[in-house]
Amino acid sequence: MASEALYINDRITIAGWELTEQFVLAGGPGGQNVNKVATAVQLFFNVQNSPSLTDRVKANAIKLAGRRVSKDGVLMIEASRFRSQDRNREDARERLKELLLEAAAPPPPPRKKTKPTKGSIERRLKEKSGRSEVKKMRCKIGGD
Repeated sequence: MASEALYINDRITIAGWELTEQFVLAGGPGGQNVNKVATAVQLFFNVQNSPSLTDRVKANAIKLAGRRVSKDGVLMIEASRFRSQDRNREDARERLKELLLEAAAPPPPPRKKTKPTKGSIERRLKEKSGRSEVKKMRCKIGGD
């Protein structure tokens, strides 16, 4: 169990009891140490049932996480970038924070529909007729 709370922004703080950590053996660099010490971290966070998140943030987080979320709505972040357990633990928590910040971001403003300008319409039609002329020149001249 992760003991300290994870501060996301002024509105979102994940309590320590909501996060579960599991340490596993990691591959990659580390020499003989890699076979003996569990340095990789698996951070579990139940997005679906979290009281810290709003419904919109939960839906966005599940969509952003993709395959990292189980059917039950539990997000798993695996960190094995570093050789030390503490740095991997911080890396996993930082990646969770980035994901939740992106999920909490406000939606983009709606697109305003605009009409094409008169000049752009004329240029498009001129290019179109030019391409038509080029294609007509490629045809065989019918004679015999």
